[in-house]
Amino acid sequence: MAYRRTPAVQARLDAQSEAVLQAAVGLLAERGYGGCTMAAVADRAGIATGSLYQHFANKAELSVQLFRRVVTGEIEAVNAAVALRDTPRQRIAAVVETFAARALRAPRLAYALLVEPADTVVDGERLVFRRAFRDVIATEIAAAVASGELPGQDPVLTAAALVGAVGEALAGPLAALPESLGVTDPREATVEVVPALVSFTLRALGGRDDSDA
Repeated sequence: MAYRRTPAVQARLDAQSEAVLQAAVGLLAERGYGGCTMAAVADRAGIATGSLYQHFANKAELSVQLFRRVVTGEIEAVNAAVALRDTPRQRIAAVVETFAARALRAPRLAYALLVEPADTVVDGERLVFRRAFRDVIATEIAAAVASGELPGQDPVLTAAALVGAVGEALAGPLAALPESLGVTDPREATVEVVPALVSFTLRALGGRDDSDA
């Protein structure tokens, strides 16, 4: 007869797995993917390295689950911000504003999510990540075009271009904050960069920016 875990054993393993992911998130925010070795994660979680392999077969598998955990939180934050806005144009701005502001407040974590060299499987997850943001923006572009708020365009193509442009614009600052922007506090970078990205986005869509005369 195959061994079946008791509810108590499964609960203990689930709690340990959650502790491992939380430890990995902390290390990712501090050291990036390079610092998320199996040994370092196990040490941060307070378990033996061998025990870590009960939950993740290798670093690639851990990295994928780690990426999904963090990205899920980012997407939830964007969706929450979008839900508070009234018009499609405002909701598009909310996506860019929320994503960029959160990235600049946690630059090491955002750099790891967006551009840091990592396992091939993580690159696949990054594609899913970008598509998720693309789809949120594309939905709002389509609504804005239908209402006449924006000129006619391909919502998916435009949204994909915006996601790529915003990610590329953030890559440099994220790689070297605070020195790259001449600031001593990432919050100062947020004040400068986020409004510029929102303005760029609205103008790229063909809509009017609030600063337009």
